[in-house]
Amino acid sequence: MSNLAFIATQSLELAQEALEAGDQQNIAAAAGAGMAYGLAAIGPGIGIGYLVGQAVQAMARQPEAAGAVRTNMFLGIAFTEALALIGFVVFILLKFA
Repeated sequence: MSNLAFIATQSLELAQEALEAGDQQNIAAAAGAGMAYGLAAIGPGIGIGYLVGQAVQAMARQPEAAGAVRTNMFLGIAFTEALALIGFVVFILLKFA
């Protein structure tokens, strides 16, 4: 299961529990936490897609530089994915704070 699906499931469960208890503040916190991570995951998803696309294009144009391009691509993916992990930390802070 992807991170986004897991977060959405957790947010919905938290919102359902708050709804059953009638606690409006927890409902808003659950919805806000889910939306915060959803928005935080959009940017890195687009960034990684663009990065890989450009790397494949660069490797197709200069096959002799494929090793260096691939190494830089994986570094870029790691740095971009760190942004999604920051969004995950914000989700956890919103959920439990």
